[in-house]
Amino acid sequence: METQCQWASFAQPTKTFPNRSFEFSNRLVSTIHAIVAVTLASLSVQDWKCPLCPMASTSSPKQMRTLAISLSYLIYDLICCLFDKKISIDNSVHHLVSIIGIGAGLAYAKCGSEMVAALWLTEISSPFLHLREVLKELGYRNTDLNLVADISFAVIFTIARMVGGPYLAYVTLTSKNPLIIQAMAVGLLLLSAFWFFKIFDYFMKPYSG
Repeated sequence: METQCQWASFAQPTKTFPNRSFEFSNRLVSTIHAIVAVTLASLSVQDWKCPLCPMASTSSPKQMRTLAISLSYLIYDLICCLFDKKISIDNSVHHLVSIIGIGAGLAYAKCGSEMVAALWLTEISSPFLHLREVLKELGYRNTDLNLVADISFAVIFTIARMVGGPYLAYVTLTSKNPLIIQAMAVGLLLLSAFWFFKIFDYFMKPYSG
């Protein structure tokens, strides 16, 4: 029943904004998921003095619930990618890596602290990513507001994924976690690095002559 409600909520923005593009509605769904995921991930932390503790341990019910909700969203969004005018290979790979990783975490019922931390780091910048595109469709392209969204996304993404990400990958690899979880941690880190260089290139283009 809960899963059915989740899927129904994913489809609601399309009905609410029938005159907007499919991508617009999908980005609203993605923004809502990011906010919910970060909130639930934060609430599932057992001790903020050590957010990753206990490591390589049995997942708590709160962690399992958080991961299950995000897994449902990722499956939904991967399907939505098939309806895009141009399929994004890197985004599809990211979704597959995340689905396999979260699915493995739920199957093993382990690594909850590490996986929830990964979810927090990857989703914390997402609202600003989607806000950039939503603003463009609303007519705010090339405005100060859109620039603020661009810069906010770039800064938060860089700190979360290129500072927090490598550390999280390190502790995941050095703890007694299942091999598939460790492999997914490396895969996610490589994708983050790939996107970081794309973002860097985007901001440097105006100054490249």
